[in-house]
Amino acid sequence: MVASLLGCAQQENAPTTDAAPSSPPSTPSEANTIPPIEWPLHGLDYKEQRFASPTQINSKNVSELGLAWSFDMDTFRGVEATPIMVDGMLYVTGGWSVVYALDAKTGTLRWKHDPKVHRSFLAKACCDVVNRGVAYHKGSGDAPDKIFVGAIDGRLIALHAETGEVIWEAQTTDQTKPYTITGAPKVAGNNVVIGNGGAELGVRGYVTAYNIGTGEQAWRFYTVPGNPADGFENEVMERAAKTWTGEWWKWGGGGTVWDSMTYDPDLDLLYIGVGNGSPWNQELRSPDGGDNLFLASIVALRPNTGEYVWHYQTTPGETWDFTATQHIMLADLAIDGVERKVLMQAPKNGFFYVIDRETGELISAKAYTVVNWASEIDLATGRPVEAPNARLFDGKTVVVPSNGGGHNWPPMSYNADTGLVYIPTMVFPAAFKSPTNEEDRTPGGGFWNTGFDRMGASPPELPPEQVNQILDESFRGQLVAWDPVKQEARWTGKAGRPAMGGTLTTKGGLVFQGSDDGHLHAYDAASGAELWSQDTQTGVMAAPITYAIEGEQYVAVAVGFGGGFAAEGGVVAHGWKIPNIPRVLVYKLGASLTLPAVTDVVMPMPKPAPVSASDEVVSRGRVVYQRHCGVCHGDGLRTGGLNPDLRYATPSIHGIWKDIVVDGILANNGMVSFKDFVTVEDAEAIRQYVLAEAGRIYKLENPTSEDIQP
Repeated sequence: MVASLLGCAQQENAPTTDAAPSSPPSTPSEANTIPPIEWPLHGLDYKEQRFASPTQINSKNVSELGLAWSFDMDTFRGVEATPIMVDGMLYVTGGWSVVYALDAKTGTLRWKHDPKVHRSFLAKACCDVVNRGVAYHKGSGDAPDKIFVGAIDGRLIALHAETGEVIWEAQTTDQTKPYTITGAPKVAGNNVVIGNGGAELGVRGYVTAYNIGTGEQAWRFYTVPGNPADGFENEVMERAAKTWTGEWWKWGGGGTVWDSMTYDPDLDLLYIGVGNGSPWNQELRSPDGGDNLFLASIVALRPNTGEYVWHYQTTPGETWDFTATQHIMLADLAIDGVERKVLMQAPKNGFFYVIDRETGELISAKAYTVVNWASEIDLATGRPVEAPNARLFDGKTVVVPSNGGGHNWPPMSYNADTGLVYIPTMVFPAAFKSPTNEEDRTPGGGFWNTGFDRMGASPPELPPEQVNQILDESFRGQLVAWDPVKQEARWTGKAGRPAMGGTLTTKGGLVFQGSDDGHLHAYDAASGAELWSQDTQTGVMAAPITYAIEGEQYVAVAVGFGGGFAAEGGVVAHGWKIPNIPRVLVYKLGASLTLPAVTDVVMPMPKPAPVSASDEVVSRGRVVYQRHCGVCHGDGLRTGGLNPDLRYATPSIHGIWKDIVVDGILANNGMVSFKDFVTVEDAEAIRQYVLAEAGRIYKLENPTSEDIQP
């Protein structure tokens, strides 16, 4: 295999990730032999493999790794960013798209940029106001080095890399619509490219390219067709429209490019990963079927013009929220004795794809996790062979993976020495339920635009410990070391809860990964044996990086729990509470810094007021809550802790319930008005359901209490 840097060495702004020792030093005393090594791109280099060359930290001495410094962020939402390191500066983002520039050796804050996003955008963000990082561009002549960040409110902002001053900004979305940006921008050719999110709330996806120097729009590529009556932007959209039926544009269509984009400078191709349909349910979006291009697809474009080159669709007629926005990696692999330029992806649908990145031809695809919606991918057609009941949405038939996916946004990594891809996988079953209420069959029937009855996601009304036991037995996360040539697992890590972090692998024979159990782990890249771990005091979702300064190698990771699992009512929202302590943690050999102690706070359920409504009203409240509130406050009122647990609402909150839910008096805190979807009577029904559920839990915790309804 040709080393990835050889193909990039002649490109402008090529990463400086070479010149590392070819074999691990035997002791840390050889530290001065290691040259400066940076992490200048989101995935380290253009191939996005996250395979780092430094070997000072290796499988022989990783047990001596300790905390060198930490930096506390001041935005308390989820943290999903991959830091980048250039010229001794570490750039990382936190909640609300805030950018921090830190001294990579000491952790000293050099500058901070807060784009001051209005807090009402919390309600527009599908999965928390997270941000996955920045992009860097080295200036030439009088042009300064730039840092690009996509703000949650749809702005693309160019910052002076040394000072943090704004050079230019562009509004990439219509702010009257529920678009958001959580992904990292991608520098490709003369442009910086950014996608967006919002398919769950009813938007039409696209990516836009802006001139690096001026911020002027260079091109825009829509991923799904719009209203035919308005005409099509190009022939590609006209052809795509033939794969849709009905009046999809009234629903939005979806297809947002909310995360993965990869640029191949050798082929001059930009690969974008396209997301799910809007609504999820194809029966509503495209009632007579069809492939619905370019949903759940990888699309290759020319980066300077936006010209379509090819596409491969992983899930034709997508209906389960099976996005193809997951990490896209490039590699040169020997397939049947012939070296092929490939791209690799493990999207939500559970199959690992190896695709010819020049032509879009499918080379191979196998299930990398538990899959029951399809038996295989037919290599002759490139299409999945769907199970007979895959589209049976009766609220009972279990689909694996479900909308959470077999692998979500946490990045995987590829080690050319072992030939393995390290994938954070999930087993995440769910039962979808066709809509039974007219609100769920109508575009704009609620903030979320899934086209399914969300009562299908409501957990059983059991004691919390029983619910957690059921979930522990049904859901799991696991690190899988996958051979992309043989299309099989070489080894699998210990199973845990699903929200596992992204991975980093190194020539030192290591794989680093954080987890929601509050630890950063190091594994032997060849065998999977755990060699080291350290308490991070909070969940770790983002991927670590590594770099070297003044002869010492560092491992850095941004930590802090949140995102879809904690904010959107995922598995964590069923009762798995994890503290959120947004930080940057940086490790090196021989360091021994300790974090401040954290005191666990156990809050018993306060004694709630009695229910004052009929059982019929409480039941109605449960349905309306699940439709409109569970996404943020947890399915069945089981929140992950990032957003308020409404069962703990104080009497004063209950006293202004209608003012909050209907009138939106807390919009500046992110709790916007639901007056377009929830009547005053329904708001009261929700409140009564909250009281009933709080009373039920209080009675379980206080069985001798006689004045609270169970």
